[in-house]
Amino acid sequence: MTPDQSLAPPTTTRQRLIASAIDLFATHWYMAVSVANICRQADLSNGIFYKYFKDKDSLLKEILDQVIGEIADRLGQVGGDNLSSRVRHLVDRLLDYALEHPNLIKVYREGQYRFYDYEQKLTSCYEQALLRLLGAPARQIDHAAYLFALGGLRFVSVQAALSARPASRVALYRILEHGIFTDSSYDEKKIFDIIINPLPIEPDDGTEKRLLEAAKRLFGRQGFYQVNIHDITSAANVAVGTFYKYFASKESCLERLIDEAGHDIRRFIAANLSAGLNRLERELQGLYLFTTFLSIDQWCYNLVREGEFIVPQQVKEYYHKFGDAYRRNPAQAIPQPAQAATSPAANLDPAATTDPAAYTDTAIGFLLGIAHYLGIEKIFDPAGRNIRQLIKGLARYLTAGLAASPTNPDQGGYNGQG
Repeated sequence: MTPDQSLAPPTTTRQRLIASAIDLFATHWYMAVSVANICRQADLSNGIFYKYFKDKDSLLKEILDQVIGEIADRLGQVGGDNLSSRVRHLVDRLLDYALEHPNLIKVYREGQYRFYDYEQKLTSCYEQALLRLLGAPARQIDHAAYLFALGGLRFVSVQAALSARPASRVALYRILEHGIFTDSSYDEKKIFDIIINPLPIEPDDGTEKRLLEAAKRLFGRQGFYQVNIHDITSAANVAVGTFYKYFASKESCLERLIDEAGHDIRRFIAANLSAGLNRLERELQGLYLFTTFLSIDQWCYNLVREGEFIVPQQVKEYYHKFGDAYRRNPAQAIPQPAQAATSPAANLDPAATTDPAAYTDTAIGFLLGIAHYLGIEKIFDPAGRNIRQLIKGLARYLTAGLAASPTNPDQGGYNGQG
């Protein structure tokens, strides 16, 4: 099946407009697509559009509602007699949907960025699925379980669909059920009771730095589309022509900012990471330092998220460099499970049972997903949930998976380590 061809061919004018919009939003940046573009591709007059939709945003929201409905239907199929079978169903339903509908996934990713309430709607949908998977009443589910299970799984599924980066299903089954850093414990004081130093302030080294700082502030505050080159040069107090001595376009400036953001995050974490930590403690402290950096650099996250739709290749490189840090640094190595092929469904993905790289790559993506969604918590809910408590909760699942959930009827719960 080719991407998104499982969708029924459009037969009505409304469906033609929606199909045209999905195709254009997935292959172009949303803000660069006009109503006229949508109508032209659908072979319809511009006036027809407004008989069905108030504006482009209302059309996008209808597509977002469609995606939520389809994902909810898939998640409603999750079942099984025990945790293992329910975990496999969850992985298969979400990964299959992403692989079958990459265009819808692209559109939803941008839509949830522009309309945060749709991220909240999808989160609620996933939380209901997690309740069913764990057999838990709503009042007993903890948000750390969501960040672990759905943060990691969502990120890996999206990367598999959009980056042609294969995900090992067996690895996902095992991680969700049993965790990554099994049989590990941690010292809470080592992780949180630390002195954190900001990155040193570099001296103003000229025009290029002023342009970058002005662009970062304007893109972060107003959004890429709302800012023009004249705005940037005015803020940097230079002539418009000066901009082109350093950057070929506004997009190339954004690419540079995203590259520097990734470099600064990695440098900040490396500079503040404590010595003498075990592997689990390094991961937990890394999450704590990452969220601390987002508190210091208020525009970094917005640049990367919006860049995903404007300069997607640069954002792929951004995540690739974080993955390389796991692969190249022995202290960040992903521990291999004693028996990666214990899942009764191992025959679905035989390569993952013999190739440690398949497990490692999937585990790295899973950890990046947890950090990604923890970052969303920090940015959009800065006065909400306690980040320290979330990280402590994540430790439970990183060491023992969903089997550690106090609501899991199949197991005795978390063993109390940490």
